[in-house]
Amino acid sequence: MSTTFSHPARVPHTSESILSTVLELLGRVPTSILALLFRLAVATVFFRSGMTKIASWDLTVALFGMEYMVPVLPPVVAAYLATALELGGSVMLFLGLGTRFAAAALLGMTLVIQTFVYPENWPDHLLWGSILAYLVTRGAGALSLDHLIGRQFRHEPM
Repeated sequence: MSTTFSHPARVPHTSESILSTVLELLGRVPTSILALLFRLAVATVFFRSGMTKIASWDLTVALFGMEYMVPVLPPVVAAYLATALELGGSVMLFLGLGTRFAAAALLGMTLVIQTFVYPENWPDHLLWGSILAYLVTRGAGALSLDHLIGRQFRHEPM
């Protein structure tokens, strides 16, 4: 006597249904997480640059005078402005505080660097600029001080 085992019917997974499922799951990733990651990534780049500038101030001023040569501004003024913007803007992005303002200022700085200082580094500037443009147009997201402050002004429960 032979015994047969019955197996439950299996639903075949086509590559199309798997792809559809994966895309649906990816679509559920909150944009606030992406905004947080963007803020942290681009802030790190500018913060490190600012810290390098203050680590050797005489060298920084010399670089602004001999290599960077930003038009209109004297090298010392340009060095102070760039350092303040890199450090202040990156801290603001880390916290998600005044994000659109900080991102716009850093985007402007990126455009100056691209245009007058290192035009050959356009791939880096395009990456930074894309992230900063996202933050200017979309804001910091729900994981930010901007969001918490906005909720307080709207009197929404946390």
